Amino acid sequence: MDQNITLPALDQVLTVLAPSEQTVPVVFSSPHSGRDYTPDFIAAARLDARALRRSEDSFVDELFAAAPRHGAPLLAARFPRAFCDPNREPYELDPSMFAGRVPEGANTRSPRVAAGLGTIPKVVASGADIYAGRLPASEIERRIGGYYRPYHHMLRRLLEATQRRFGWALLVDCHSMPSSGAPVDVGDGSVVGADVVLGDCFGAACAGPIVTVIEDAFRRRGYRVVRNSPYAGGYTTRHYGQPRQGCHAVQIELNRALYMNEADHTRTIGFAPLAEDLDGVVAAIADLTRRQAFP
Repeated sequence: MDQNITLPALDQVLTVLAPSEQTVPVVFSSPHSGRDYTPDFIAAARLDARALRRSEDSFVDELFAAAPRHGAPLLAARFPRAFCDPNREPYELDPSMFAGRVPEGANTRSPRVAAGLGTIPKVVASGADIYAGRLPASEIERRIGGYYRPYHHMLRRLLEATQRRFGWALLVDCHSMPSSGAPVDVGDGSVVGADVVLGDCFGAACAGPIVTVIEDAFRRRGYRVVRNSPYAGGYTTRHYGQPRQGCHAVQIELNRALYMNEADHTRTIGFAPLAEDLDGVVAAIADLTRRQAFP
């Protein structure tokens, strides 16, 4: 890494909410709820802070804040997704974004890069370009070395400690989705938006009974749930979800209309009821993992 790059302190990069003692083999993560928009990032962007937030999974870390009460840690990124996306490969990069060469071996041709949504995004979720010109190539290592890698180092540390203690681990990766969401056929010829999408990479990342318990916990509380469409699980779910190695992963996407105003990124009256229901979902996950192991 360039010796002139100054890396941020860890408490500027991530937050870990941990129970006094971890009592279940579960780790929760929120990679996209970060909302620390630094002045230098806003100055480098052609968009204002409000427009930059279109990529943000607003308040998801707060919605899942019950995790430590049920014996599981919660890891949350503090940096915004528009700045650096930890739910990507380490080097999914668009070379056209940088004044200089991208690192050897970078994945420059993934569908995410083509959409402008690589590790260092080119656009926000609405499709608007973040930057007016090219970024210096030094930004690649500054962001990946200073933000992306510390986040994943902590996530691996939490999962490895969990596996050592319990013999296996479950990662629950927590997200939100635009209210357009996923279509759900309600059986009378009409289609409505899904409230929750569960992604387990079509069964490859997590044992089926775990996903069924999560799905049932949401359905009992009145939520419309679908699996794997249109969100089957991102890099985090695919990378860490290795059931044969004793680590399962499932992604949860929540419809933003349940709890926030998407236009101005404020909480609505639905926030508290959803947080209460998620407390119950987390409790169901914790109860399952206390009763049954999936090594």
